[in-house]
Amino acid sequence: QAAGIVVRDPDGFRFFAASHRFNALDGQIFRNAREAERAAFQAAQGLWVAGTPIVVTPVAATAA
Repeated sequence: QAAGIVVRDPDGFRFFAASHRFNALDGQIFRNAREAERAAFQAAQGLWVAGTPIVVTPVAATAA
């Protein structure tokens, strides 16, 4: 099952969920694609808690 895609963003790398299973990650910005991959793996394992990864910390979005 596809988790989603990661797209380069001016603020980092943005995750777009491909299925409902990964909706908690949708729109999150990460420092690099590998962090997004780790977060998706954690979500698949049920380790993603309240929109915050256990091991990986998303980059905070900046207001424009």
